Amino acid sequence: MDINCEGKHAIICGSTDGIGKACAIALADLGASITLIARNEQKLADTLQELKTSPKQSHDFILADFSDPHTLKEKVNAYFADTKIIHILVNNTGGPPLKSALAAKPSDFITAFNQHLICSHILSQAVIPGMKEAGYGRIINITSYTAKQPLDDMIVSNTIRGSVSSWAKTLANELGKYRITVNNVLPGSTATKRLDSIGRDRMKLTGKSESQVVDEMKNIIPMGRFGKPEEVAWAVAFLASPAASYINGINLPVDGGKTRSL
Repeated sequence: MDINCEGKHAIICGSTDGIGKACAIALADLGASITLIARNEQKLADTLQELKTSPKQSHDFILADFSDPHTLKEKVNAYFADTKIIHILVNNTGGPPLKSALAAKPSDFITAFNQHLICSHILSQAVIPGMKEAGYGRIINITSYTAKQPLDDMIVSNTIRGSVSSWAKTLANELGKYRITVNNVLPGSTATKRLDSIGRDRMKLTGKSESQVVDEMKNIIPMGRFGKPEEVAWAVAFLASPAASYINGINLPVDGGKTRSL
């Protein structure tokens, strides 16, 4: 089974924390050169130092904030002025805060739509020509199991995840003939800062203690624990590898069985 990514170049978004950082580490371990994208320059520089480096690898970063798609596009266009070919794109950014249907504002949807779909589209359009030229492409979107199983008090996230899934499926259908695959990885409750934020929000909404909220969150996971960022990253790394050449247009939950549907 060929999971070697030597000679491949990957862009990893939201790559200074949590799942994004774990994906960068995993793909660097498989031999890929990594371009990180995030909004904190010091954390980007620190993360670069944690990536495996060999004579065949070269790592760098793009400083950008996904809350500003226009500036992201300018920076990405400037980066590609050197005609770099990117073989792997991992679209990933922080999820929207918990909000009920009645509490969510139209602006909450617009912000999330820009961060999760518009920015992913900008990056995908930038990398696809090079993927076609190389005859190899992997676009992997980190979304959430809520794309398959909407969760209470997460109307913004549920809605945006569903839109990303439909966008990705359409892209997969168009690009398959060029040997470019597009897939979504759907984490469940993963031990990240995002999960900590969800826990705090649930405490405010319910008035329950931290231990009560944590226990309730774990009890609905068949494996009885939270996932680790690297467990999601290993699934991403496989989908990015040559071994996953015939996997296209899917939603892959990595959630310990939390999703109840098939």
